[in-house]
Amino acid sequence: MEILEEIAQLKQERNAVILAHNYQIGEIQDLADFVGDSLYLSREAARTSARVLVFSGVRFMAETAKILSPEKTVLLPDLEAGCSLADSITAEQLREWKRQFPGAVVVSYVNTSAEVKAESDYCCTSANAVEIVRRIPEDRDVLFLPDMFLGEYVRNKTGRKNIHLWVGDCFVHARMRPENVTQARATHPGAELIAHPECGCTSEVLSEVDQVLSTDGMLRYAETTHSPEVLVATEVGILHRMRKENPQTRFVPLSAEAVCPFMKRNTLEKLRDSLRYLQYPIELDPAIIPRARVPIERMIAG
Repeated sequence: MEILEEIAQLKQERNAVILAHNYQIGEIQDLADFVGDSLYLSREAARTSARVLVFSGVRFMAETAKILSPEKTVLLPDLEAGCSLADSITAEQLREWKRQFPGAVVVSYVNTSAEVKAESDYCCTSANAVEIVRRIPEDRDVLFLPDMFLGEYVRNKTGRKNIHLWVGDCFVHARMRPENVTQARATHPGAELIAHPECGCTSEVLSEVDQVLSTDGMLRYAETTHSPEVLVATEVGILHRMRKENPQTRFVPLSAEAVCPFMKRNTLEKLRDSLRYLQYPIELDPAIIPRARVPIERMIAG
């Protein structure tokens, strides 16, 4: 039996759906029931009647799905699919930071562990981070974590001086520097440039960027743009879907080296085995789940 047929059969037997992040390999994106950013996938997972959720992404994403759907079985095909950004801060480090700034409002990027979310006041995504911070009274200090580049972008867009940034980053996005933009502009004159706010180049060369977009924002842009060529500053996995959505436009990575090794740990074989053996289930402390859910729900409430 072909592996795609095996996966389809196992999905039916397990009453399962497959969730794939925009940075997954193309073969997994093509067979997934839902493809998108981590929060979109978790929300769709909560809406579905499926009892088993196979999250083809990284651990913090599967944890978020478990927080929103604690009654469901959430599987991660590879336990080593972690995230350098999520790993840059622990719950104990956050508690210590909060002690240094009593009364501060904690805004945690969704790219964090369940334990860190449980210590936070709000979660945010790259798409709504600016909006979330603008909701907070201006006289309150804001502790923004863990991505310093996204935090600096938020600080620039809001003009707030009392945003304190945790020094963390996604090493894939951090490698994209202003010199990459300069080189790409010279090699691809006339091309538009869209960039993820996690990129190390975004705040420093903001005037050079045509649009700063989340991954889902980039996909919506790809569906509507008529530009002949677009430079894309984020992990290269997103190009698969962008090119499918709009084959008339040439989408070029700002850096061909922007590959997340953790995202690429997931394969069709591991996905099949996850369904076959129900491996590897995400287990969270029952006391953590309701606390971690609060900042997510505050974000969603708008």
